[in-house]
Amino acid sequence: MTHLPIDTGDTAFMILCTAMVCLMTPGLAFFYGGLARKNNILTIMGQSFLSVGITTIMWIFGGFGLAFGHDIGGIIGNPADFFLMRHVTSFPNLFHGATIPFLMFFLYQLMFVVITVPLMTGAFAGRLNLKGYVLLVILWNLLIYFPVCHWIWGGGFLEQLGFRDFAGGAVIHTTAGFGSLACILTLGQRTIPLAEREKHSNLMAAAIGTGLLWFGWFGFNSGGALRADYQAVNAFGSTFTALAFAMITWLIVAKVKGKGFDFVDVLTGSVAGLATITPCAGYVEPKFAIVIGIIAGIVCHAAVDYRKKKQWDDALDVWGVHGMGGFTGTILIGIFAANSHLLTESKSWFLLGVQILGVIIVAIYAYVLTTLILKGIMHFTQITTTKEEQEKGLDYTFFTKK
Repeated sequence: MTHLPIDTGDTAFMILCTAMVCLMTPGLAFFYGGLARKNNILTIMGQSFLSVGITTIMWIFGGFGLAFGHDIGGIIGNPADFFLMRHVTSFPNLFHGATIPFLMFFLYQLMFVVITVPLMTGAFAGRLNLKGYVLLVILWNLLIYFPVCHWIWGGGFLEQLGFRDFAGGAVIHTTAGFGSLACILTLGQRTIPLAEREKHSNLMAAAIGTGLLWFGWFGFNSGGALRADYQAVNAFGSTFTALAFAMITWLIVAKVKGKGFDFVDVLTGSVAGLATITPCAGYVEPKFAIVIGIIAGIVCHAAVDYRKKKQWDDALDVWGVHGMGGFTGTILIGIFAANSHLLTESKSWFLLGVQILGVIIVAIYAYVLTTLILKGIMHFTQITTTKEEQEKGLDYTFFTKK
C-alpha cells in the first residue's frame, strides 16, 4: 500500500501547536481558579483536569469516530471507524491533514474537545457536585460536541453547505457559551450574597492563567491550518491583533459608560477578542482583525451588561465572552474573510447567510440539549449543591463527598 509522505516541517509545527493547546486546559484552571471564591479554587481547577482523563477515554472509545468517521446522513460519524484508535496511524489522511501523521490530527483535535466543557465551569461555579459534573462531561461530549464537530469539520451537513469555522468559534465557543447559558438558567442562582459571589481568590493566579491562555491560543488558532504556511502565520497575526484591540475597546466602553474598570476587565477583554477571532483567524487579514477586535470588545461587553441586567448568575461571564464572542466571530467570516484565505474563487453573500444560519443552529442546539441533559440527570439523581455546601465552599466536599 502506498502512503502519502509526511512533511517534517508541518509535523513539527503541529506537535508544537498541539502541546500549546494542551497547556490551555491548566491555563484555564489557573484563570478560573484565580477568579473563583477562595473556598472553591480546588473544585473549579479540578474540573478542568478531570476533563482531560474523561474526555481522552471517550475520544479513544468512539468519540473520534463520531466526530470524524464516515458521514452518516450528515448528522454523525461512524464510531467504529476509529474505535480504539483503529486506522489512526503515523501516515497522513488525505482529508484531515494531508502532510502530517493522522495520529497528529487525532491528538490536536483531542485537545480541543478536552477544553470545551471546562470552559463552561466558570458559568455554573459552585452549583454542581462531582457526580453532576462527571455526568455532564460524558453526556455533553456525546450528545453535543461530537455531533456539532462532525457537522462542521467532519463532513456533516453544515460543512456540506459551505459553513466555515477555522479554529472553533462555533464548535467550541458557541457550544460552550450557549451550553453555559442553559446551565445558568437550569441550575439557578447561588444562595450566597452577590457581594460574596464576586470575590476573587487570587488575581495573580488569574493573570498567570490568562498568559497561558494567550500563549496556547496561538497554537489553537494557527494550528487550524494543519500546516506551517501563510494561513498559519496569518492566523497568528490576527489572533494577537484582535486580542489587543478587544482589550482596549472593552476598557474604553467601560469608561464611557461611567462604570470604571478593574484588572479583571483587562483579562476578560483580551479573552473576548481571542474567542471572537478564533473562527475567522485564518480567513481574515490581520488588518481586519483590528475591526473584529473592536467589535468583540463592544459586543461582549454589551452581552455581559445584559447578563447583569437580567441577573443571570454567570459566575465568570462564559456566555457573554465565549458564547457571544464565538457567535459573533463566526458571522463575521461572511463579511471580512478574504477569497484567497477561503481558498475559493469568490466570496458571496451566500456565505454570510450560511454562517448566520449555521451558528444559530449550533447555539440553539447546544442550549436546548444542555437543558435536556441537566433536567434528565436531575430527574434521576441529585447533582446540585446545597445551601450549606455553597456557603462553606465546594473544596471541602468536591473530592471527598459520596
